[in-house]
This record gives sequence, C-alpha cells and structure tokens, in this order.
Amino acid sequence: MRVPSLTLAAAGAALIAPALPAPATAVPPAERVAAREGSAVREGSAVREGSAAQGGGAAGVAQGEGATPGGAAAAGGGADRAGGPGRAQRAARGERTRGAEDAVTAARLLARAGRCTRISRGRYRTDAGRPATVPVCGTRDAVFWKADLDIDCDGRPTARCNRRTDPVFAPATAVLGSDGRRLNAETLPYIVVPAPSRRWDHRASGVRGGSVAAVVYGDRVRYAVVGDTGPRDLIGEASYATARALGIRPDPRSGGVSSGVTYIVFRDSRITAVENRAAAAAEGERLARRFLARH
Repeated sequence: MRVPSLTLAAAGAALIAPALPAPATAVPPAERVAAREGSAVREGSAVREGSAAQGGGAAGVAQGEGATPGGAAAAGGGADRAGGPGRAQRAARGERTRGAEDAVTAARLLARAGRCTRISRGRYRTDAGRPATVPVCGTRDAVFWKADLDIDCDGRPTARCNRRTDPVFAPATAVLGSDGRRLNAETLPYIVVPAPSRRWDHRASGVRGGSVAAVVYGDRVRYAVVGDTGPRDLIGEASYATARALGIRPDPRSGGVSSGVTYIVFRDSRITAVENRAAAAAEGERLARRFLARH
C-alpha cells in the first residue's frame, strides 16, 4: 500500500526553474498487479520512388539481344544489362533497408542499454523496504536504468487521478507546464527521477524538468518528459499516461509492473512546453536514433 512522502509545499518559485526541486511524489506501492504486455509497435517511413526521363536519344539500357537505335529512355523500374532490377528499384530497396536498420525499436534500444557504465555512486530501491539493486548507467548521450513502474497520478485533478482514486494523491508536480499549471498525469506521459542526493544528482548528468526520455516495455517504445521528482532512494515511477501508452495497467492503487521497464533519458535535452506530446515524441525519436547510431 502506498504511503505519503514529502510534498512540494516548500518548492515555491523553484518549480519554474530548469533544475528539478525537492521530491513531490509518494512512495511507490509495495505490491502491484503485473500488467499484460502490449503488442509490438514499429515505426518506419515510406520511401517514394520516382523516375527521371531523359530527353531525346537512346536510353543506353539493353533489352533482349540489344538496344534499339533511337529507343526511349528506360523508366526507373526497368531492368539493367544483367536483367536485374533497375537503378531506381535498387535505390529504393537500399532506402528501405537503411530505413529498417535506422528504425527505433525496443529490441535495438534494449541492446544499446544492455551494458552499464554506472554513473550513480550507489544503487536505488524500487520500493520502500526492498534491497537497493538498481544502478543509474550512462553514455555520452543518455542516462538509463531498468526498474519497475509505479503509477504517479499527481498533478491536476482529473477523472482518473484525484483523491478518490489515489489515496495519496498530491495536486502538485515538480515541473510546471508552459501555462504555469501543474502537469496532467492522466494525459501527459512523464517520468519521475529521484531527487538529487550523493547517490546521484540528475542535474550533473544534464537531466532536468522537460528532458526527453524513451521508455521501453516489452516491444513498445514510448516517449515522455521528466515531469516530477521522487524520494532520494527510490526509482521506477511514471505517470498514468505513460503506463497506459505502454500497455501497463495504470490504476494508481493496483496498477504498474514489478520489473521489465527501461528508462532512457537523453542528456541536455528539453521540451520548453513540457505538455506538448507531439514535440516530445519528435525530439525523442531524433535523439533515440542518435543514441543508437553512437555505439
């Protein structure tokens, strides 16, 4: 059962600053119901094939036993001298291959985050009373950790996030939207980072309010922003909207999962309007590709 932790009563104007203030979330539950894994979602891009016509004269592409004098230029999909696919077809095939290689998938992100160069001085607990087993790892592009996912329903009261649905609901988040209001956990995918401590100070790693993160669970990759802070010794928490997007049961009382979630936060990234989901997704995709390319 969840129990209250520190609140943001003393945060004041510091909420607007890029660096995250003191903890704002509740201690995660000790027990949760394991959620079903979502179906695979893969992102890709279509490649448009075009053909260029050459004015006058022979095309220089042999068909049958030889080229016909004065013949028309070959279309992009024509055959080459060896009878194989034309240049346009080969180019399109190459584009599709490169697109598949560049696609941001859960498998590729997990492989990239499979080796840990620890940057935290110690390890974190996933729940109060549990052993500290989770290190924060880092590369030059990102910091990441693998933990559980507890549901953060704090922020603006909504139909699914309020004092009735969440016994320890707090109408505050450590980060404010561009309109100066608290974040909406029901609609905005955000993650929670531990408050700064000797164990790890996220600010020294280029992580702050509005930083962009990729969250991986099963075959799903979803992008979020850093929107709240939690207790100094706990890690593994995200908003109602993040859990729902990953196919995880988002109920603040009994939702979440006990393991299997990877959080990748891109260093020195930031969405100014943290509530802009489209901007976070676009920037997250770009930064994830860079993270995968640098290995």
